[in-house]
Amino acid sequence: MPLTSASPPSTPAAKPRKLLWHRLIFGLWYRPVEVLDEARDRGVWGAAAFLSLLCGALGTLAKDSFWGQWDVSPVLALEAMAIWSVVMLLASLMLGAVTHAIARRLGGNGRFAPTASLFVVLFWASDLPRLALDTWLPAGSVPVRAAASVTAAFGCALAVLLIRGQHHLPTHRAVAAVSIQMLAAVALLKFPPGSG
Repeated sequence: MPLTSASPPSTPAAKPRKLLWHRLIFGLWYRPVEVLDEARDRGVWGAAAFLSLLCGALGTLAKDSFWGQWDVSPVLALEAMAIWSVVMLLASLMLGAVTHAIARRLGGNGRFAPTASLFVVLFWASDLPRLALDTWLPAGSVPVRAAASVTAAFGCALAVLLIRGQHHLPTHRAVAAVSIQMLAAVALLKFPPGSG
């Protein structure tokens, strides 16, 4: 019987499962390693922009100056909120880009879009509980400051996991890649001067 060299029919590669925003944002809280691995090669710019704008709006609602402006002119107050939200979006994208650049400088080999966009998502997703409390409670209150401490530590840990996985860096280099910008953002946003 003659031997045939025909190869078995190849099965089509399974399409990657769609990573929905709610699975990405909330999954970072209860299964972060799995979510970051699932999102490894994906740019999530839509979720990053949405979270930046949402958190910018929540941060504005927490400020007494917003409500003072609201009493004078609601339209101007909403314009100020929109401007602040856009500023937060641009600043967040810059933080993600800087994080990617530092990781590459330290020997990483990750792609820009997944690194930068996921950095923005995890930064704001980890900050949502603090922002929600800050909207209703005084900025210097114990629950707000406790939430700021916990979410800051959690956000830093997620950022290290992200850079370590995306750029295949050892943990100490991943920490170096995120430490400066995370500390600056935490100091300015979560523990701003005069909040104590």
